[in-house]
Amino acid sequence: MHWKTLALALFAQAAAAQQMIRFGCSQLVIERLDPLVNPGSLLSPHVHQIVGGNSFNASMDPASHDLVADSTCTSCTFSEDFSNYWTAVMYFRARNGTFKRVPQFPNVGLRADGGITVYYIPPYDGKSTVTAFKPGFRMLVGDAALRTSEGQQPQLCHRCYKASDYTGGASGGAPCTGSDTQSLPEGPCDGGIRTTITFPTCWDGKNLDSPDHKSHVAYPGSGSFESLGACPETHPIKLPQLMYEVMWDTTPFNDPELWPEDGSQPFFWSTGDKNGYSQHGDYIFGWKGDSLQRALDARCNNAVCKELRTQTSEDAMKCTKSQTAVENVDGWLEKIPGQEMLD
Repeated sequence: MHWKTLALALFAQAAAAQQMIRFGCSQLVIERLDPLVNPGSLLSPHVHQIVGGNSFNASMDPASHDLVADSTCTSCTFSEDFSNYWTAVMYFRARNGTFKRVPQFPNVGLRADGGITVYYIPPYDGKSTVTAFKPGFRMLVGDAALRTSEGQQPQLCHRCYKASDYTGGASGGAPCTGSDTQSLPEGPCDGGIRTTITFPTCWDGKNLDSPDHKSHVAYPGSGSFESLGACPETHPIKLPQLMYEVMWDTTPFNDPELWPEDGSQPFFWSTGDKNGYSQHGDYIFGWKGDSLQRALDARCNNAVCKELRTQTSEDAMKCTKSQTAVENVDGWLEKIPGQEMLD
């Protein structure tokens, strides 16, 4: 279609202006596990969609779990990346009160089975360097318990796409600007909904994790990563900007007859949140050796990098795993898994 061709051209134009590692990670598994917030628990409070190395499990004790050594495949197209990336899942509620998981679709220019588009972005001046994450590093952004805009980080947002102007973010402005919203869009989105999750870019240089999985990292003390803002003295080490984009195919649910009679938006996060403020992202680093540092130093661009080994999208899509605690997360459900009946 013409708009997809235009979108790809615009994205290539934007990527040329700022070099960034951008690649697809297909669905590994969808289930209620969270080794960061609820280590060892079967089941965790809400459903997640997980991508990356297939050693993902309920515990992943940093003292003993080696993502590179313990994984036999990765659902990401860079075959040396056995990291795990995960987010909440979106559900649609029909007029009769039943729920169905919203499927995902590949981002522009990529082939994938749902999953997450992952970005590692070096400084925007084209010359400054950053320090790659270290083995054992992990972090979390967002708050699964948040139900209002108060306290939500501005680095998490939603973009409502119209089919006629879908661009994957290339000409719609930078993420979380313009018409992007922290809440879920109020009306139907003819081209689906994109969620963006951007992580902190400053590290204390000492701790690979912290009790809240947040305190060891920070956003720039002034300005932003894009404007080359300085890191605070408490977190002096500059990290690459890690960003997720998730493309939700809400189009099968755009029929007004399916929406509530009062016209209110019918989508929920798997946290039970109908407003949209509880979206969050989790990360456990798992790149092989110094591969990520080499790629960042070389300022690799998009999904091809001479410093890194790659695999085809088809091979990445073959890397899946079964649920640890078997539970129906698809089909029409009476309630979102892990959630009580919702208003």
